[in-house]
Amino acid sequence: MEIRPIKTEKDYDKALERLELIFDASPDSKEGDEAEILSLLIENYENKYYTIESPDPIEAIKIRMEEMNLKQKDLIGIIGGKSRVSEVLNKKKRLTVEMIRELERILHISASVLVNSYKLTK
Repeated sequence: MEIRPIKTEKDYDKALERLELIFDASPDSKEGDEAEILSLLIENYENKYYTIESPDPIEAIKIRMEEMNLKQKDLIGIIGGKSRVSEVLNKKKRLTVEMIRELERILHISASVLVNSYKLTK
């Protein structure tokens, strides 16, 4: 395949199809090099046209908890006591700067995600 910039949806679809065919190519081969370049072009196109909004901070915490097989009780000491953890995860209370720092350090969730605005429930 001739490697060209991805400018249209048709170009994008063709690039995806080609990448699927050569995805498992050896990294030190001609097809491996092509796959690496196509991946970069596809990523660039997706970043431009398929932007993904940052998740709700509390949903991000819950997703990471699931990934790490953590329970609500595992956040005691990171967010605060048992009742504070419950209040935060149920959107009754907002995350504080200290909570965000600890969540970033322990759960490896970017502070830029955790500082996003979200609505509290009543």
